[in-house]
Amino acid sequence: MSEAYRSSGVDTEAAAKAVTLIADLAARARRPEVAGDVGGFAGLFSLGDGRLLAAATDGVGTKLEFARITGRLDTVGIDLVAMCADDVVCTGAEPLFFLDYLAVGRVVPEQVASIVEGIVEGCRLAGCALLGGETAEHPVVMADDRFDLAGFCVGIVDEADLLGPHRVREGDVVIGLPSTGLHANGFSLVRTVVTPDDLAVAPPAIGRTFADELLEPCRIYVPEVLPLCRDRLVHAAAHITGGGLLENVPRVLPAGLGARIERGTWMEPAIFDEIHRRADAGDADMFATFNMGIGMVLVTGPDQTDAVLSRAAGSTRIGEVIPGSGLRID
Repeated sequence: MSEAYRSSGVDTEAAAKAVTLIADLAARARRPEVAGDVGGFAGLFSLGDGRLLAAATDGVGTKLEFARITGRLDTVGIDLVAMCADDVVCTGAEPLFFLDYLAVGRVVPEQVASIVEGIVEGCRLAGCALLGGETAEHPVVMADDRFDLAGFCVGIVDEADLLGPHRVREGDVVIGLPSTGLHANGFSLVRTVVTPDDLAVAPPAIGRTFADELLEPCRIYVPEVLPLCRDRLVHAAAHITGGGLLENVPRVLPAGLGARIERGTWMEPAIFDEIHRRADAGDADMFATFNMGIGMVLVTGPDQTDAVLSRAAGSTRIGEVIPGSGLRID
């Protein structure tokens, strides 16, 4: 676990233990149609006709606090859809529909509408329908100006086209798709080094205010990744969210194989260096917390690499699959 992240109040080891306990409990609530185990980017459910439903749920996390402070609520809905739909597409599935849950201390209609406006835009970008949602008012339990978001996305994929570790081979190429910045992870650490008073500051290396940089919405990768999946150019895909590159890339590798990526093969946005300096965090901390400029990783065959690079905007070859385990950063 990132020591810098631990010092910000996040205990991912406790979270991992909770997941283990939950997995044991979830095993009691299975149906025969459930495919796969806990730990993938999306849960899988067989329709019995050669197709699978892929479902994912997530939130935006403490990035919402910066949205609350600045009053900029119209982009966090995009973040919410991205966090879910980009998990779903990691299976090769097409996102079909989305549902949201919004909890607020007090309902302010205009603010709710602004948040949902972002969700609608996110669904448009991901090509899925906003099927429904829930707005829950929690007076006393939540302060009037506090809110939280959760989303749920369901997609569909032919079982024969399912992406994952079973397709990955030694010598496969690792391709990185650029992020728009922090996306929606690592903000508990960011909040310890960027104060509300800093939000109007524009560091020269970044070229815009912290508020603009931090609230830049997540990139939604579905429009680029899904066609590549349909053309069978991708073996596996990893959405780089909590745990950064170090924890997410190994999730799509089979036993006995690891990956090596070469730092310097992609551009790391200046915000990461700014946080690195302010937090006095080590490189391992940064790569275990943030996406470091790569928001989606695709694993493809050597003979498919050029086709992927030519079609995925801004993508670059960042490494390869090697014998071993985990992720090595050179």
